[in-house]
Amino acid sequence: MSIVASRLGLGPLPAFLDPPSRRPVQRVPVTGGAHMWLVTEYALGRMVLSDKRFSRAAAARPEAPKWHAVNPSPNSIMSMDGAEHARLRRIAAAAFTAKRVAELAPFIERTADELLDTLAAGGRPADLVSGYTAPLPVATLGALLGVPAADRPRFEDSVVALFGVAEPVPDGEIHRARHELILVDYMSSLISRKRREPQDDFLSVLIRANDGGTLSQAELINFGLALLMAGYETTAGQLSMSVLALLSGGTTWDAVDEKTIEELIRTTPTTPVSFPRVAVEDVPLGETVIRAGEAVIVSLVHCNHDDSVFAEPDPVGGRRPAQHLTFGHGVHHCLGAPLARLQLKIALPRLWQRFPGLRLAEGAGSVRWKDGLVTRGLARLDVTC
Repeated sequence: MSIVASRLGLGPLPAFLDPPSRRPVQRVPVTGGAHMWLVTEYALGRMVLSDKRFSRAAAARPEAPKWHAVNPSPNSIMSMDGAEHARLRRIAAAAFTAKRVAELAPFIERTADELLDTLAAGGRPADLVSGYTAPLPVATLGALLGVPAADRPRFEDSVVALFGVAEPVPDGEIHRARHELILVDYMSSLISRKRREPQDDFLSVLIRANDGGTLSQAELINFGLALLMAGYETTAGQLSMSVLALLSGGTTWDAVDEKTIEELIRTTPTTPVSFPRVAVEDVPLGETVIRAGEAVIVSLVHCNHDDSVFAEPDPVGGRRPAQHLTFGHGVHHCLGAPLARLQLKIALPRLWQRFPGLRLAEGAGSVRWKDGLVTRGLARLDVTC
């Protein structure tokens, strides 16, 4: 897929996000000669993400237009509408409570400190992606799911290989396919173990729902995989891009509070474009009418930088309410947003406290963007101090 260098300083983006027209709704070419409607205005984007006339389930059908090859399963919670989506959302929300997320804070703090200890003992320059911003989210998700400590190396290796943040490996597709099978097999065996010995973790709560006849075995596995797909690569990318923004912007790191972190999430979204939605009837959208059967995508990058809403687009230091669309809007708003915020709130200040003189390493290869444009992030971020 062709890419463009972002005018917003966000690294590579899909080419259709840099069209010559500045219309808030415009038709753009995507994969296989198909077209979609691209929304770049905040108010209209928010409407698309929450209006029931724009269907995720219809967009997940094989014949629907796609802008990339990586799409959630039609059986995933991310690909459902209406009662089916609401049923799974209720179960997930019961397992993904604020209390359970908050209880992960000591684990995240301990893991961050261990990773920083290893970085401190290593040489310079150090790659912050492989050493910190990628391993922290995968460890956190393993703890959330209830992966036993003895299984974590195998689990983490497969997650990293399947939803890779690191630099490409030879025979990448074969490598990914093999680890997808390993991960599905592991999730199935973990579910069996937790059915015998339930604990107080996300997966055990889902299993109890399953034993009550609410979930199928396939839905249980899909839940686990959807959590990994939505929670690992996005958080790893957000961490790495936030560090890059802070190091590049001349910002005082001791000013990185929760409001600044929210601005980093708004201005450097790891997911530049929403999942597609297909209109189930004709829908007026601004001055354009989206016809039934046509697909729509929302540019989260453009909506988050809409100066009619965000009058001061400075990426760091703003003091505005959290109105951005990085985590979506409406019924598909990201359930894992509190966990992502918690990791950023812990990881960024701890990095600064340990390395107050942190700076980008010299050389053109010190910053490398990862392959793929569906979820953005860095494959390498060399730093020194």
